Amino acid sequence: MDILWLWPILALIFALVLVYRGPRTRGVVIESVLLALLVVMVGLSSIWAFIGHAFMGERIAAYIGWPAGSPFQLEVAVANLSYGVLGILSWRFRGEFWTATILGFSIFYLGAAYIHIMDMFRGNYAPGNVGAPLYFDIILPVLLLGLLAAYKVVVKGESRV
Repeated sequence: MDILWLWPILALIFALVLVYRGPRTRGVVIESVLLALLVVMVGLSSIWAFIGHAFMGERIAAYIGWPAGSPFQLEVAVANLSYGVLGILSWRFRGEFWTATILGFSIFYLGAAYIHIMDMFRGNYAPGNVGAPLYFDIILPVLLLGLLAAYKVVVKGESRV
């Protein structure tokens, strides 16, 4: 479970490489950071979550503080796989594809955050319920939505020049 902190580090390194390789306009910097978050934090980390829920279900359930063996865990795995694929495809597809990917992912993660918080009020203080996953469930969608809005404003402004 400690691997959760690896994803933002990889995304930051990827973003720095992308920024270093191109012109350093505001639009390029925002686009590079957004692309890195989409590919790494949405794409690769969601595929990792799929692997965990699908193939290490008992271990992940215990980490979250939930009972193992529920078929819903496999459904969560497949949802993670779908967002993982969309995140990776963001490397190739841009524009409104990014908007759709970010909106769907954000709804899923913010919904998961709500469920974890409600479960916390019922007494579940397992690390996978109130620890790093909960922070990522809130911070990542807010960051993605903010960067997407900034990207759209900056790109629109740069296209007028």
